[in-house]
Amino acid sequence: MDVHAAREWLEFLRTCYPIFLLVLFLVAFIIHAAISAKKASKHDSQRMGPGGRPLPKRSRSPSTFRPQGFSQNVKRLFNWLSAGVLLTFLADAAIYLTHVMFARSENWWRGQSAVIYIVGSFFVYAVILMTLLDTSPSPTLAQFVCWSVAIPFELVILSTSLSIYTSIHHEPTVGDPEGGRLRRSITTWESMEVVSGSVRISLLLSLVLLYGCKSISSKTHEKKASQHANGVTEATGLLDPSATENGNGTANGHTYGATNGAPRTESSKPADPWVRPTTMPSTSWWEYLSGYSLFFPYLWPSKSRRLQLVVLACFGLLLLQRVVNVLVPYQVGVITDMLSEGGEGDTLRVPWFEICMYVIYRWLQGGQGLLSSLRSSLWIPVSQYSYMELSTAAFEHVHGLSLDFHLGKKTGEVLSALSKGSSINTFLEQVTFQVVPMLIDLGIAVGYFLIAFDAYYALVVGISTFGYLYVTVRMAQWRAEIRRQMVNASRQEDAVKNDSMVSYETVKYFNAEQYEFNRYRDAVGDFQKAEYHVLFSLTLLNTCQNTVFMLGLLITCFIAAYQVTTGQRPVGRFVSLLAYMVQLQGPLNFFGTFYRSIQSALINAERLLELFREQPTVVDSPYATPLAMCKGDIRFEDVEFAYDARKPALNGLTFRCEPGTTTALVGESGGGKSTVFRLLFRFYDAERGCIRIDGHDVQDITIDSVRKHIGVVPQDTVLFNETLMYNLKYANQDATDEDVYAACRAASIHDKILAFPDGYDTKVGERGLRLSGGEKQRVAIARTIIKNPRIILLDEATAALDTDTEEHIQHALSTLSHGRTMLVIAHRLSTITTADRILVLSEGQVAESGTHEELLAMKGRYASMWRKQIRAQKAAAEAQVLQDRAERIRTATTSDDSSSQSDEDRNGTGRPSN
Repeated sequence: MDVHAAREWLEFLRTCYPIFLLVLFLVAFIIHAAISAKKASKHDSQRMGPGGRPLPKRSRSPSTFRPQGFSQNVKRLFNWLSAGVLLTFLADAAIYLTHVMFARSENWWRGQSAVIYIVGSFFVYAVILMTLLDTSPSPTLAQFVCWSVAIPFELVILSTSLSIYTSIHHEPTVGDPEGGRLRRSITTWESMEVVSGSVRISLLLSLVLLYGCKSISSKTHEKKASQHANGVTEATGLLDPSATENGNGTANGHTYGATNGAPRTESSKPADPWVRPTTMPSTSWWEYLSGYSLFFPYLWPSKSRRLQLVVLACFGLLLLQRVVNVLVPYQVGVITDMLSEGGEGDTLRVPWFEICMYVIYRWLQGGQGLLSSLRSSLWIPVSQYSYMELSTAAFEHVHGLSLDFHLGKKTGEVLSALSKGSSINTFLEQVTFQVVPMLIDLGIAVGYFLIAFDAYYALVVGISTFGYLYVTVRMAQWRAEIRRQMVNASRQEDAVKNDSMVSYETVKYFNAEQYEFNRYRDAVGDFQKAEYHVLFSLTLLNTCQNTVFMLGLLITCFIAAYQVTTGQRPVGRFVSLLAYMVQLQGPLNFFGTFYRSIQSALINAERLLELFREQPTVVDSPYATPLAMCKGDIRFEDVEFAYDARKPALNGLTFRCEPGTTTALVGESGGGKSTVFRLLFRFYDAERGCIRIDGHDVQDITIDSVRKHIGVVPQDTVLFNETLMYNLKYANQDATDEDVYAACRAASIHDKILAFPDGYDTKVGERGLRLSGGEKQRVAIARTIIKNPRIILLDEATAALDTDTEEHIQHALSTLSHGRTMLVIAHRLSTITTADRILVLSEGQVAESGTHEELLAMKGRYASMWRKQIRAQKAAAEAQVLQDRAERIRTATTSDDSSSQSDEDRNGTGRPSN
């Protein structure tokens, strides 16, 4: 190969090398992150989200897979070697600049390809070093691939350069690579370049060999450790706890109840059902974003072909906007050149057409331009579709969660998550129409400067914009923790406000208004403290961003001004450059805002994501079938259950309720009465034992069909803030008004409702607070009558009723119980004396069983409870008699005093008459 061909080959290699290496590293980095995230997901238990979609595992789980990296000392060695590679490029730059200064009279210059090689390579290896410092574990295969590929490139560049330097060659000059002094051997400057290149290759070889040796030794060590662990396990006979079986022969890894399917241990404590994230997840960026991929099926309009076409049209307009962004500064340069040329000649030509085209381009360009307005209008139904799908999915998911979640949640927190979680809907629009176009504009800008100007401009713009984005991202990551504190403070403020409003009646009961005011004021103060740090850091971020961009603008302006003054380019190109850089500064300046908005949307959506991660503990089994008919035969067979493993609620409970009978559950508080109702209604599943309805295991029946045949009258009735008719028909939306009236008559509430000014259209207030306790319970009984179930669960349904109304209710319930199975929780034993069977529960077991008379004859727990209640009722009756007698005496005394005063008034003396 002759010197001329070798020189062209060298220039080609130097120009392509940094570009190829950068693309290779980005592709390898993304692929490695995706593969690592996929490996991590295989180590997580698969959980399903709304619609049966798989959910990513919680990042805070200790079982999450994390690849092991190199030790700190080895990693530090990698960093120093990588920094050494950077120093070799700095050495090349110093050699070139020094040579230029010493050979100024000869106009020596290595050429544009050498500048691209040095500056571009320094930039690429700086990016690699940044990833070594910022990511963990590191280094990874992404860096290893780049180092390995760089070695043959560097060898070819070094060998080609050496072949040129050792042959007879001309030193390059400005504008002519073969027009300088003739050299017959290698010079001192060229020797220094060869030494620098040799050192660089040696450092790259060291990086590759070190990575290979440490990787092999690390894998060998892990293999030996795994074999040693397996040997110890086999020798000691230890088994994986997840593989052991419980008393029923089922694996502990799949249990039921309030522990989210986790194995119960005697010392376990129930975890917070919904943990608020307070720090950034310890995951890679790919794993972090893959968590939010759960939302993507709700954001894409998969159910509407028309909206899909609208999305494609919006993307078409987006690409057209990018073209217009290039034409605007180009047209400015054209107008400038025409005006400058016209001013020099004899005739003046006004570029009317060019100016009109410029105005048209500006009319189409920008956020307020025609293309953007048209795209925004077309996107409205797509955005509405996404909001509809996501919000309804979240609403349905919360309703699908089991009782254990709802007992531990804070209503204010859930409402805040549902409201702020919708910000993920704006995330799609921000990324699609703000961040992605900005990145496309940057790519187009680099290509435009490379074609319309030269590689110097493309290199400066590319590096400056990367530096801008890197500074933005790094400072935004620093601000993430500060902003997260502000977001959590805002959530706490919302939670305090919402909880206080929901508990309005309790606040008034205890005169706690001032306490609530102070609590809310403290929450606002905490939010403002966090907000101050966020705003201050934002100002610092904007200053750093502007500084980086201005440095890039300064360098490009120097290059353009030099080329204009030397006649290499017309003045219109300088104007076009300024216009394009100013136009490019706009989206870059807003990138900080976009990044912050997207980050805010992701942080706010974390609560919704956490909500989606919560899974119901009671779900239909794959083989569950609906219960078409129900006779009401209920059996509890050795049922065990515990809310907290340290204190069981049911301990081998066994009993039967025959169809059409009434069974009463009595006993001390905490004996398991309410737990029986919750298990039967499938709020929870039994840990051991079996619950059967008509001979069918309830876990083999769909939850909806079980609840369809069960009616519940709770002790604390909660009503919607709607009319009485709405609340009554809630049990059966197909019920007629006559059905409602009949049910209310049976519940002894019909006449009471008609006495209200608005009758059945009376608003009951928040949670039914406008009604008395007895009225609410009678409405609950009427709702159960309207539902017409085969099994009725009464949780102290007559506790808040007066004696007269209780007699009416007892008569209505006795009528309702004909042909139905009824379970009653009763504390007033006088209300269940006619029950077919009474079960006395103690410590989760049946202590006594029988009818009222049989239990009294046993003289056990029930008889003792009965005697205590009889004595209490007798004492209450005697106290009432004494109170009535005292009231009569006080009334009579008051009447006598009034008569005496009247006699004195008639005498007019104020003294008794003689």
